[in-house]
Amino acid sequence: MPGLNRLTMSLKKITINDVAAEAGVSVTTVSLVLSGKGRISPATADRVNQAIETLGFVRNRSAAMLRGGGSGVVGLIVRDICHPFYAEMTAGLSEGLEKNDKVLFLTQSGSRGQNIDRCFDSLVAQGVEGIVLGGGAENASHLVEKAREQGIALICASRASSLDETDSIRPDNLHAAKMATEYLIKRGHHCIAWLGGSGSSLTRAERIGGYCATLLQYGLPFRSEWIVECGRHQRDVADITEQLIHHHPTITAILCHNAPVALGCYFGLQHTGRTIGKGAVDSYYGQQMALVGFGDTPEAELTDPPLTFITSSAREIGRSAAVRLIQRMALPEGAVQNVILPPVLIERGSA
Repeated sequence: MPGLNRLTMSLKKITINDVAAEAGVSVTTVSLVLSGKGRISPATADRVNQAIETLGFVRNRSAAMLRGGGSGVVGLIVRDICHPFYAEMTAGLSEGLEKNDKVLFLTQSGSRGQNIDRCFDSLVAQGVEGIVLGGGAENASHLVEKAREQGIALICASRASSLDETDSIRPDNLHAAKMATEYLIKRGHHCIAWLGGSGSSLTRAERIGGYCATLLQYGLPFRSEWIVECGRHQRDVADITEQLIHHHPTITAILCHNAPVALGCYFGLQHTGRTIGKGAVDSYYGQQMALVGFGDTPEAELTDPPLTFITSSAREIGRSAAVRLIQRMALPEGAVQNVILPPVLIERGSA
């Protein structure tokens, strides 16, 4: 019964989501009507205002004013804040924004980015001045126009991919993989495997592209069975590493997609009886193994030997994203910039 439903709603705080449902529009549309921004037809605005009156929604006047005069709030959308890269990137972004008296509002879109629209609408409802897409940009091309319509600055700070006509800050995954592969080749390794990452990962695709291109450049063998897809669980990675070496004993070096995979691979290699380190490569079944990972982790210095990594600082990507977003908010019509941060070799004892 409609009357009963409204009575039930009156017993709780009416939200912008309730107004959107009553008017049959999106949360974003309601936010635009409240703020007086964007291209909204008079008929739609009337529907929203009628829903507001019907439900007794209390207009957030401060949010509307903040949208016009600068709320000091910036939104971030990531898939999973527990991911080491995005945790570090978020820290760098927050540091950079704080220097400009901005506050960061964090949302998570889910492992596959399935909630990215809900995150975007929630941030709009909060009156943010700008939004940073931290990953999952391949599913967000439609948000570019939505942000433009609402006068919200939008940039990407991702491990891979970017959106057309949108500023992006990202690592050079292709060059990082080339650097890592060439580093191993110049130390005498001719049979180099790849371990980790998901087949749907753009970051992995870019890195494997650099790895394969470098092998071909040096005339070295490329075998698809040496490229192994796996998750981040270290016990599983260790088991997969043992199987890989058992079936392909000529492998003398392994590139690992990220830090958890590198640690799991390290323990797996120990179980095979191989020696990990920088020593000369043994041509007979390669008893000397080299190990290089992408990213970095504090635990890398606790292994024996410590693990070598190729990294693009996630924290620096966050800081750079903060700078670019502030610039974009100040100059909405400025030229689009794509900033690619170079990789750095952290040379330790494992390769």
